[in-house]
Amino acid sequence: MAPKGFSFPAGGGRDPGRREERSMRRTGGKMADSGKSKSGPTAPSTGKALTAEQVVAGFNRLRQEQRGLASKAAELELELNEHSLVIDTLRDVDPTRKCYRMVGGVLVERTVKEVLPALESNKEQINKIIETLTQQLQAKGQELNEFREKHNIRVMGEDDQKPPPKESADGAGAKTSSAGVLVS
Repeated sequence: MAPKGFSFPAGGGRDPGRREERSMRRTGGKMADSGKSKSGPTAPSTGKALTAEQVVAGFNRLRQEQRGLASKAAELELELNEHSLVIDTLRDVDPTRKCYRMVGGVLVERTVKEVLPALESNKEQINKIIETLTQQLQAKGQELNEFREKHNIRVMGEDDQKPPPKESADGAGAKTSSAGVLVS
């Protein structure tokens, strides 16, 4: 129990304002940046080059994002095919015939003439989303390739068209270019 006239700050004894003040004092009055960027891995603000671990982590993050986009696009392609199958089937059926549709986890009874326009609309929306994902996938691939070239990344098991640069007699060849990173 606190002594009379003494109170604890809200939030379990932690005062976020004080933490912010300490942070600002350490950074010279400026708010510290978390260092995370959506556009891709960048060098720290100190001007130093990225370490090999940071380069590999950035490369793997970009590859994971690319895989996620490809996975989502493939999933939507399957859904688009299912919609096409159902639409083709329902076009040959009497419009007054009953059919069932899953809406938000609930099976709803409708007629074919009510369901068909909704399915066609959904199919168009899925098509638009797939186009957008394809564009994002291409942009991510470009970003990944630029990152590979910038940091001289070679993937293990990949047949290289260009042999690695050979060192000259004095060994200065390896020092002039940035060190390559080998990723498995």
